[in-house]
Amino acid sequence: MDIGQKYRFFIDYFEQNMPVAETELVYVDPYELLVAVILSAQCTDKRVNMLTPAFFETFPDALALSSASEAAVFEKIKSCSYPNNKTKNLLGMAKMLVERFGGVVPSEVEKLMELPGVGRKTANVVASVVFEKPAMAVDTHVFRVSARIGLTQNAKNPLQAEQQLVAHIPEKLIHKAHHWLILHGRYVCKARKPACARCGLQSICDYYKTGR
Repeated sequence: MDIGQKYRFFIDYFEQNMPVAETELVYVDPYELLVAVILSAQCTDKRVNMLTPAFFETFPDALALSSASEAAVFEKIKSCSYPNNKTKNLLGMAKMLVERFGGVVPSEVEKLMELPGVGRKTANVVASVVFEKPAMAVDTHVFRVSARIGLTQNAKNPLQAEQQLVAHIPEKLIHKAHHWLILHGRYVCKARKPACARCGLQSICDYYKTGR
């Protein structure tokens, strides 16, 4: 099976079995998603979703957050991983949003990456989820699952994996394929104990065929 056939099987499988694939982070606008994604680094979506209602009640937009104190922000996110760094990043992000972008979250990946605390993965998530841009965010799940299946070959880092994935996935499906890979990695192709027995991708999966 060549790489093109592998991608066609992958896409057909998820189009049939997961026609709706969305982020598990709870948000109502681009600002809320941006905050949630920043908080989600090294933290579960479940934990983030527990924190954000109170956070957004206190800081409903970039302007409110930009004028907050570090102590006030820290208090709202202290049960999240790395709260000190995330407090600084959230405040820096909000201030730049207000000063440079008029409080409006930009839709372009390059502009999003100018914001403190926003790397390529975070920028791609926001661009793809709320603006449906053809951006492939590669987190640990995407990197692991795409390598195991064989959708990526010898990718040394997330950027190389991203480049290989977007080269083979139709542009209109990239934002959805991102969630296919994440959710498959979260619930089936787990890091330590992949549930190969109930996986519908056995016939194209390099990991399953080699028993690794």
